[in-house]
Amino acid sequence: MANNQAPQGNHDPAGSTQMFRAFVDEAPQGRQAPPTSGGPRIGLILGVVVAIAVVAAVAWLALG
Repeated sequence: MANNQAPQGNHDPAGSTQMFRAFVDEAPQGRQAPPTSGGPRIGLILGVVVAIAVVAAVAWLALG
């Protein structure tokens, strides 16, 4: 009886790996969106400022 569970060569029985590689190879390289001018950076700065304000308010309430 033959052992059919061992891989033979590079054959993928489902074909998913080979199809994925073909898809990646065909994808154009220049499809990335241009970076926005400070969108995520502004959100990060506002988040840090809000966090500092919350910590300062809690400290003020705890000490006052």
